[in-house]
Amino acid sequence: MQRTTMRRDIRTLKPEDLSQLVSDLGQPAFRAKQIGEWLFQKNVRSFDEMTNLPKALREQLAERYSFSAPTETARQVSRDGSRKYLLTFSDGTAVETVGMPRRNKLAVCISTQAGCAMGCAFCATGMSGLMRSLSAREMVDQVLHVADDFNERVTSVVFMGQGEPFANFDATVEALRMLNDPDGLAIGARHLTVSTCGIIPSIRRFAELPEQFTLAVSLHSAVQETRNKLMPGVKKFTLLRLHETLQLYTEKTGRRPSYEFAMIDGVNDTRPEMEALVDFCAGTLCHVNLIQLNDIPSSPLKPSPQEKVERLQHLLEMHGVETTIRNSRGQDIDAACGQLKQRFAVKKAGE
Repeated sequence: MQRTTMRRDIRTLKPEDLSQLVSDLGQPAFRAKQIGEWLFQKNVRSFDEMTNLPKALREQLAERYSFSAPTETARQVSRDGSRKYLLTFSDGTAVETVGMPRRNKLAVCISTQAGCAMGCAFCATGMSGLMRSLSAREMVDQVLHVADDFNERVTSVVFMGQGEPFANFDATVEALRMLNDPDGLAIGARHLTVSTCGIIPSIRRFAELPEQFTLAVSLHSAVQETRNKLMPGVKKFTLLRLHETLQLYTEKTGRRPSYEFAMIDGVNDTRPEMEALVDFCAGTLCHVNLIQLNDIPSSPLKPSPQEKVERLQHLLEMHGVETTIRNSRGQDIDAACGQLKQRFAVKKAGE
């Protein structure tokens, strides 16, 4: 029985690889730039679309390489215009991705892993555990899929979907650089945001990067005991060490991290919890994003009343801490933070 050889996805080739490829095929050097433009600027999905290449060259490429872009298995559309996609990769692994249009801008929330090992108590993703990490190409493909579907240029990307980006650090940084590449999607570094539960060694590595990518930290409590219960996956990274590391981050980069704080009724919205958050933030360079916990039906945790969210905002601002109350996008389709869980009962794309 003849064994089928799986062809490599041509979009994983770097510019120098393309140069070597066209040389090996006896083609002039300028063909590498042409191929690169089709792949990384025009985002084609087949060799037949590369219309300025000779047919013989297109056939040679098709014999050696493939396009392994994910397929859209399902989607939901929110009343606010957001769209949630279930994208399936060639090995059957599926992740959720969200496109969020607003005022001629298009933001995309992408996943960095299928599932998650952090086990946060308020997050649907972690309920199924971690299946596998995604490659940089698979992360970028999520952005491209949303851009194609909206037929708009993506203006910002948040790595806040399924998974812990810093548990997949190298692939995450590679994806950031691909998205930032001026010969690719050319998204500004400050419009590329990575959210972490607080993996300290990776925050230190992130601070050493020359690009001005944005850092967000899922904090959710400044009381160690509470945070341990809410976020058991980062229990070993104490708040004291996290605070010290974030101070070093701001000194090293001059950039302001943001803290994500999902307010949970009776858990992290008490007066002692609010005061602990003020103490954690006061006198430091940071921005706090407050949000009512996004409801997950199977979870006993429920969102704080709006008046408590506003009270905490007022308290933080009294102490000079910049604070925003963030409205979730796509709540009606379970597309808000903490709600992505890799499955949803909707019609398949095209039905």
